[in-house]
Amino acid sequence: MQESAQVELGEVQGAMSPQQLIGTLVKAGELTDPASPRGRLLNAAARLFEQKGFSRTTVRDLAAEVGILSGSIFHHFSSKEQILCEVMKEVTIFASARMRSAVEQAASPQEKLRACIQSELEAIHERAVPGFSILVMEWRSLSDKSQKEVLLLRDEYEQIWLDAINSAHCPGGDATVVRRLMVGALSHTYSWFKARENGLTIPELADRAYQIFAPKI
Repeated sequence: MQESAQVELGEVQGAMSPQQLIGTLVKAGELTDPASPRGRLLNAAARLFEQKGFSRTTVRDLAAEVGILSGSIFHHFSSKEQILCEVMKEVTIFASARMRSAVEQAASPQEKLRACIQSELEAIHERAVPGFSILVMEWRSLSDKSQKEVLLLRDEYEQIWLDAINSAHCPGGDATVVRRLMVGALSHTYSWFKARENGLTIPELADRAYQIFAPKI
């Protein structure tokens, strides 16, 4: 997990800073220390998989990125596919922790739902969770076994959403259906939304999305 990514992080009001959150997760043993050899490899892999794609990134590319011999990578990982799996797992853990932190700062069920919306938009638009796009773009590159490992962690992320939707009493009744509709709407913003000085900001876009999905109170 990248600790010093060149993106604007922690935009959700009141949420723990990314550096604080990463430090807490590293101390708890949930994330790899980004300064460790394994952490540096995972960070390099996340960057290259986003830039070049998993299939076009070679072990030699990864080694060159961190300045080691190709064979040294296999002291830490058994295969390139295992590296992808570990990247996805760490991205999911960080995304869940960041959203949970934002939700915990929110005072009402409605504010918690809005915090989820903004957290996900920031992740989708690479302003909060480096490597988030890999979860979608490279999903089919994982083996069945690796997919199951990532899905267990993704279930925790989705449960934060479902709890927020249920607590806010969103129209639609079934929280799972509401969430699936939200996934489609929020994910699709990647293809059309570009933050501009004279246009919508991500918080403003989150407000618009919240107004669509939240109950009228």
